[in-house]
Amino acid sequence: MYPEYLVAPMREELTKVGFEELKDAQSVEQAIKSEGTVFVMVNSVCGCAAANARPAARAAAANEKHPDRLVTVFAGMEKDAVDAARNLMLPYPPSSPSMALFKDGKLVHIIERHQIEGRPAQMIADNLIGAFEQYC
Repeated sequence: MYPEYLVAPMREELTKVGFEELKDAQSVEQAIKSEGTVFVMVNSVCGCAAANARPAARAAAANEKHPDRLVTVFAGMEKDAVDAARNLMLPYPPSSPSMALFKDGKLVHIIERHQIEGRPAQMIADNLIGAFEQYC
């Protein structure tokens, strides 16, 4: 667990553009299993989250066509919420940061950490936008 003062600005990068922060397993399951499209960002304190993942998620969320809900969980903070999200992302292994798109409770698109590291934020955003265009 990290001190809240450390992660607060990282949380705000997403919540200020419309992401809803989910902090317990029940809220994660309710959100992801709901009807419609849900984009889940597993946030992290790592450098690739700061340089690539969060900027990509913000850019994709600003696209005209986007999911019905934008939600986020924070790795290293709310363990139960993160575990619930990761369980719904199976068979993909735990990864943070990571991003997943669900449609009517089913995983339809995922970007894992190894697809984030070393890639420009715009390339990741374009990948997400393509998925949004296809599924939303």
